[in-house]
Amino acid sequence: MSISHRLAGAVASVVLLLPTGASAAPAALPPLDFLQLNAAIDGLPDGKVSGAVVQVRGTAGCWQGTGGIADRDTGAPVPQDARFRIGSMTKTFTAVVVLQLAAEGRISLDGTVQQYLPDLLPAGTAPITIRQMLTYTSGVNGAGIDSKDADWYLEHRYDHYPPGSQLDTAAPLAFAPGTKQRYGNADYIVAGLLVERVTGRSWADNVRHRIIAPLGLRATEVPEEERTIRGPHARGYEIRPDGTWEDITDADTSLQWSAASIISNAPDLDRFLVALFTGRLVRQPYLNEMFTVPDVPLADGSGRAVHAAGLTRIALGPLVVWGKSGDRPGYNNGMGATRDLARRLVYSVNPLNMGGTSQPAAAQRIIMATFAGAPATGG
Repeated sequence: MSISHRLAGAVASVVLLLPTGASAAPAALPPLDFLQLNAAIDGLPDGKVSGAVVQVRGTAGCWQGTGGIADRDTGAPVPQDARFRIGSMTKTFTAVVVLQLAAEGRISLDGTVQQYLPDLLPAGTAPITIRQMLTYTSGVNGAGIDSKDADWYLEHRYDHYPPGSQLDTAAPLAFAPGTKQRYGNADYIVAGLLVERVTGRSWADNVRHRIIAPLGLRATEVPEEERTIRGPHARGYEIRPDGTWEDITDADTSLQWSAASIISNAPDLDRFLVALFTGRLVRQPYLNEMFTVPDVPLADGSGRAVHAAGLTRIALGPLVVWGKSGDRPGYNNGMGATRDLARRLVYSVNPLNMGGTSQPAAAQRIIMATFAGAPATGG
């Protein structure tokens, strides 16, 4: 979850990190303002977003609501239990599986990708640790497919990609491992390959067996051959240059695979957050990896690293929220919470234009109304 997106959904906030071992008292939460939350999604569809679903939970107040339409043809409203393509929030699930394997002694976070996947990278590639892979500091390159270009997406959305084909392993590393952070899917595609090699089971089966089934996440699905969203959901649309609305809901998810392919809904993701933050899914000291941001610069020079293993540190004024954003064409989503879980947010909005680096204004209003108590205004 973020106030503004980098490419592939990274948080753009520049965050000042505490030195190792330092601590600070949590900032006071503003009162939950139901009027601001309602205003954040009022007036949809608005020409930029067709619909939204929001759920706020925690000891500091609860609220839920929907806005806009789920289906342009029928005018049906967005259901509160709408399922959506969660995009890069999938990375949090994948990080959990890898950290569980570390807790079981089946991998070492200080071990290398070359150790576990000896046939993946060219000989002579600098050693990359599993921890560096989880924190986007490996330098491994993706295949460079712009899957959020509307013309490309409409032509190729049913293409199928075998696991690993999303990587450009022949290219030199973008930087020396552990020296910079660059957000993207490549590291978590490698993570999926790691999970399969170590366990002998598919990445999808691991997610189902280790997370979905134990938590009873009945609306959460790891699609493999399935191209549709089953159950209640809002359709995703793209407004074409001639003004027509193209339904872009259905797609093959193999390009995103272990980085961005899962389908879920707000109640399930809230349950997932609670189980994660309370140590039910990942035990200490491995859980700390998800709340430890490496002290390195962002590769694009815009500031310091903000991503930990599967989660992102988000500074909203004096308040710190930990969470993850994710988007796929037709769906822009986020989940996040204060570390004590006193306030938790899951949302999904349906943007009418894919691509670009900006988060929909409706999503920004939702986040600010939830955590910062800011006026729910803006286009």
